[in-house]
This record gives sequence, structure tokens and C-alpha cells, in this order.
Amino acid sequence: MGDAVRDGKFEFTVTKLDCSKSKVGSEYLNDKAQGKFCIISVTVKNIGKEAQTFDGSSQKAYDAEGIEFSNDTGAEIYANEGSPTFLQEINPGNQVKGKLIFDVPKSTQLTAMELHDSMFSGGVKISLS
Repeated sequence: MGDAVRDGKFEFTVTKLDCSKSKVGSEYLNDKAQGKFCIISVTVKNIGKEAQTFDGSSQKAYDAEGIEFSNDTGAEIYANEGSPTFLQEINPGNQVKGKLIFDVPKSTQLTAMELHDSMFSGGVKISLS
């Protein structure tokens, strides 16, 4: 965590992991977790030569047993007021910061993440510890 990694035309830096929330958003516009929300703060930079769309739903998280969790795009709408991380087009050289959200059971501890520049890329796996 904290190191820049690359997949395709994107460079990713995960800066923070917070698994303490059961709700994201404001008092009136929010989403509640089935278990708990793990919020992963990430910076995504376009290192390619043309605009590329970042799709939060292409990102995956894993626990120590290798169980895969998918991204909660609904919760991201509330958690990323003003900076959505899903379907965000990024021009070459530009970067966006946002939060990826995973709704996991209360006892789950995320240990790794797989970041993708698109749903078709091979991805790059990083440790969250």
C-alpha cells in the first residue's frame, strides 16, 4: 500500500484502507452495508497516450482465504460526492482520487486487491497490509 503499481494505461496508488463504516453518504442520501463497508482510497493516473475510462466495478478485493469481493458501485455514489470513481474518463497525464467501496461480512479482513485498467486487462494484485 502506498506504492504506485501499473496495469495497462493506468497507474494506481492505494493510500488508505478503512473498514469501520456501516453507512456512507450524508444524513439523507446514503447507503447502508449488509455487513461493513471497506473503503479503499485510491489515486488513478492515466499513463497512456489517449483518454481512458476508469471503471470502479472492474476492481476486486480479497481476504486471506482468497475469497473475492466485488465493488459496490451504489455505495460509491454516496462516498465519492464530487469525485466518482466509476466510469470516470481520465485524459493522458491526469489523475483522479476517489474511494472504492466493498461491502463485506463484519468478520472479514481484506488482505489484497486486484486493480484493472479495464474489465479485459490482466490486473495487478497488491497487498493491503
